[in-house]
Amino acid sequence: MLLAWIALAALVAAALALDLRGHGGKPMSTRIALGWSLAWTAIGVAFALVVALVLDGGAASEYLAGFLIEKSLSLDNLFVFAILFGFFQVPDHLRLKVLIYGIAGAIVLRTAFILVGAAALDAFHATTYLLGVLLLVTAFRIVRQTDESHVDPDRTLAMRALRRVVPLSDGYDGDRLFTRGRGTGAERGRRVATPLLAALAMVAAFDVMFAIDSIPAIFAITRDTFVVFAANAFSLLGMVSLFFLLDGMLDRFRYLNVGLAAILAFVAAKLLLVDVWHPPIALSLGAIVLALAAAALASAIADRRAAPPPGPSPTAAQTDAKPSDSATVA
Repeated sequence: MLLAWIALAALVAAALALDLRGHGGKPMSTRIALGWSLAWTAIGVAFALVVALVLDGGAASEYLAGFLIEKSLSLDNLFVFAILFGFFQVPDHLRLKVLIYGIAGAIVLRTAFILVGAAALDAFHATTYLLGVLLLVTAFRIVRQTDESHVDPDRTLAMRALRRVVPLSDGYDGDRLFTRGRGTGAERGRRVATPLLAALAMVAAFDVMFAIDSIPAIFAITRDTFVVFAANAFSLLGMVSLFFLLDGMLDRFRYLNVGLAAILAFVAAKLLLVDVWHPPIALSLGAIVLALAAAALASAIADRRAAPPPGPSPTAAQTDAKPSDSATVA
């Protein structure tokens, strides 16, 4: 099993390197982002075959359910990533690097979170019920949210801690994480961090904050740490291309939060009823797909209804005008 962990870690590292170097460090076009999004999704689904070979068919089904949960919940991260890029005014040519390194850091931090969570679940059965309550509260919070613009990165604990550890410069210095302070202030000549380091740290920090919601959700599907890690890793690998694909379109998915809340509520019910109810994996997969499809369909219908009705063309308006009106105007 150790060999399987090493192989998976090497695969994830190689995939991140490919994402970073395969595009020349430049943002992706919509067409390229769509292709990569489909490719990463296909790779993530196909990894279920590897899980089946390494473990068994039941573990493969659990992986697929966990992958879908993590993939759907990761969509919520994209709203915050867009806000972070605007807050730190990250140049377009640096956004890919911020996403890649931020997600790499998040994978490392999530691994620690998974191991701690698995140990807690094994040691204390009551942890299952605590996670169920946490997911219910999270579902209620998500369904009530109407706008992600209230997120203020500068007021977060991670940002305040970073400012205490190292001073931040006002501007970027290429793709450097640190630079020498300029100007006439106290930071002149000192080694200071650029906003690029802050953006990287915040992407990783916010992703871990979202993991507090998503990782307990997958623990309701399986307790196998290899399956949990694999589902998280492959769901995050497609985040980069998905961001560039959906950037600027996220506001059209107005009912995405309702779909995500429904998924979390279903998973919370599984955790809270773990001693009396053991639904099959197929039911979990169906519930996830149904919730996302219903949210997408409702968003599309609402978006169509909110669109302004097409007005008459100038040609039609001139045709409908009466000759007497024209004479009066003349």
